[in-house]
Amino acid sequence: MSTASRSFRVLARTDVGLVRDGNEDSALTSARLVAVADGMGGHAGGEVASKIAITALKSLSEILNDGDVDAESREDLLMNISFSIDDKIALESASKPELAGMGTTLTALHLGEKTVELLHVGDSRCYRWSKNKLIQLSVDHTVMQELIDQGRITAEEALSHPQRSLLTQALMGDSGIDPVLVVYPADIGDQFLLCSDGLNGVLSDFEISAVIKKYQDKEEDLLDALIDATKAKGAPDNITLIWAEVVDEEPHAEISLLGAAQ
Repeated sequence: MSTASRSFRVLARTDVGLVRDGNEDSALTSARLVAVADGMGGHAGGEVASKIAITALKSLSEILNDGDVDAESREDLLMNISFSIDDKIALESASKPELAGMGTTLTALHLGEKTVELLHVGDSRCYRWSKNKLIQLSVDHTVMQELIDQGRITAEEALSHPQRSLLTQALMGDSGIDPVLVVYPADIGDQFLLCSDGLNGVLSDFEISAVIKKYQDKEEDLLDALIDATKAKGAPDNITLIWAEVVDEEPHAEISLLGAAQ
């Protein structure tokens, strides 16, 4: 099947939550590329950093979808955009000292001919929803994930751990990144959830799954239901969600930006 007849059907929402004054999350949705960036840093630095990441991805989207660009070149472009974003953040921080220390996560999913390519830095997540099961595709770049991998704590314990937000990787302009790009098979009907940790830092995978099961036949209400469930448990952070289903449809040219990038 050619890539021309495959696209994402996308639903997206962003919400400031119940505690934060502003939205430091940014997101991008399009027919073949979706992404979430969760900014961090004082003096609006998080908003600036996440906007830099999403704007850079937007500028890359047309090249990624050029039929003359092969899969290997596309993967190189996706990997290299991470370093480009890191450089842009470094330049912005250097020119505006009040933004020093700003950074952002980035989780992006691109739809290819028979695959999806997942680019990931930080702790925003990408899940696949398949056969009524929520499968986490991305691996958090956090101290908590390292402790889980070492068997020192459980995933449930990590939800309430005082150091649960400590990142081991982020785009912060310090060149200390090791972005991950993984390619997964993708078929018509496959569904993916991208989110900032404003969702999964509050709701467990079990709780997220329960909401998806309840609303999978009413997808237009799904993301609002996930946000409502998060708010019911306090919603201390911004919440950004993208639900993307692979469909057999001609892709459209529209690109939408959400949150700080809007």
